[in-house]
Amino acid sequence: MTGPLRIGFIPLVDAAALIVAVDKGFTAAEGLDVELVREVSWSNVRDKLNIGLFDAAHLLAPVAIASSLGLGHVKVPIAAPFNLGINGNAITVSPTLHAALMEEIDGDRFDPLVTAKALARVVARRRKLGADPLTFGMTFPFSTHNYQLRFWMAAAGVDPDEDVRLVVLPPPYMVDSLANGHVDAFCVGAPWNSIAVDLGIGHILHFVSDILVHAAEKVLAVRQTWADKNPDVVASLVRAAVKAAEFIEHPENRIEAARILAQPERIGVDAEVIQRTLTGRLKISPDGTFRESGRYLLVGREGAGRPDPVQAAWLYAQMVRWGQTALAPDGVKTAMAVFRPDLYDAALGSRAAPSEAPAAFGAFAGPVFDPDNIRGHLEAFEVGRWKA
Repeated sequence: MTGPLRIGFIPLVDAAALIVAVDKGFTAAEGLDVELVREVSWSNVRDKLNIGLFDAAHLLAPVAIASSLGLGHVKVPIAAPFNLGINGNAITVSPTLHAALMEEIDGDRFDPLVTAKALARVVARRRKLGADPLTFGMTFPFSTHNYQLRFWMAAAGVDPDEDVRLVVLPPPYMVDSLANGHVDAFCVGAPWNSIAVDLGIGHILHFVSDILVHAAEKVLAVRQTWADKNPDVVASLVRAAVKAAEFIEHPENRIEAARILAQPERIGVDAEVIQRTLTGRLKISPDGTFRESGRYLLVGREGAGRPDPVQAAWLYAQMVRWGQTALAPDGVKTAMAVFRPDLYDAALGSRAAPSEAPAAFGAFAGPVFDPDNIRGHLEAFEVGRWKA
């Protein structure tokens, strides 16, 4: 290759391994010259990757799958040789909606089925009063945020297409939209949930790890044709990202990692907010209540970086459940082929062998997910848009 690699990213903490890989010199040590390009929307990142303006990208895992299937845009097969993050999202609600939900809560407020049932009661009461439907912000139609919101509310019978409104907003615009009353809640990655809490305009209702214990979030994405032509570059990128993830996961490095990520040209928020995310100790309410979770965001530990094709199958199943595509054997095969543990293993050699089996999803509702029985998964849920 000639010239620097151009890699697009969105200002989110789950871009950490990519940003640290460049800014700490791990990519340079692999002989790579990388230019990171900050973008504001996932459609921008997807389009620039697909047409070749970006060589690689920090990308929503479902967008990589949708691109490979030709859903919502042109068909461009994508390969994901490294998983940039497991979990990391949260659902944040306005003070008004939070108060309404707490009035209706019957049980543990950190139990997603309890809050989903409370939401169902709030929705029913609003309908009876003739109030407008609640509006929830999410980052993209083909996004974990969309599917996680839907999975949560549908478990209590709330139809996300009939009972509420779901609207697309770029991650950096979520906070202003909540402040302005354009949305009542949103699901987004860090640091934007914490920013809303710090400003006193939001309460973090759930970490996504409440809903799914282990969910693939963002991937390092490259075009399949580009990966085929540049296998050594792909391997170098993976090794640099793995080194960065290992650096970030060492507690003694988190202050430095947060400082790197906080730079204006990277994420551009206070380093202390980013540090909270990396340690999994987040302020969840304006009154100063904190909540801690070791599963809030996994960057490198527990084998988080190694792509798991079963995660891709689950995301494909959500696309089918909500009517974005039809169930087809070739569809799930294509989806699973996006996640490339073989490329990860080839890059790391003997270091790549997973020390344990991939973690289960740990979904709070429904049966244990079986990628060989997606129809059974879909039939287990009452609310959905798929056709048998």
